[in-house]
Amino acid sequence: MDHIEKIKKGNQIYAIVLRKEFSEGGVNFFTPGEFSQQVGILIHKKGKTVKRHSHKLVRREILRTKEVLVVLEGKMRVDVYNNRAQKLKTVILNSGDAIILARGGHGVKILEDSKIIEVKQGPYAGYNDKKFF
Repeated sequence: MDHIEKIKKGNQIYAIVLRKEFSEGGVNFFTPGEFSQQVGILIHKKGKTVKRHSHKLVRREILRTKEVLVVLEGKMRVDVYNNRAQKLKTVILNSGDAIILARGGHGVKILEDSKIIEVKQGPYAGYNDKKFF
């Protein structure tokens, strides 16, 4: 898919970058089915309806926090690291871009005044949720 970049080491996905230019119509999920967080872009024409529904209670076990950052406004740099704290790649995200941080580590530097949405699994475990390196 154009405008989608998977940052990998071997067969392990560490991050997925979604560029605002992505324009394939319909429902497009970028995360593998086994990820504990599913992320996609829905591109529909005016008048499209989604049948009413709710989600069933399903027990899930989540061991790794995945994080999604969506840049609404501004510009940021994200450094993606493997599980040994070795940098895999640096990515620049602009307004409308997003990144799914799936494993390993990451660092962020804000390059312009920014408004960012962050989504991750909860409940948040506070300071015990992070390991700094």
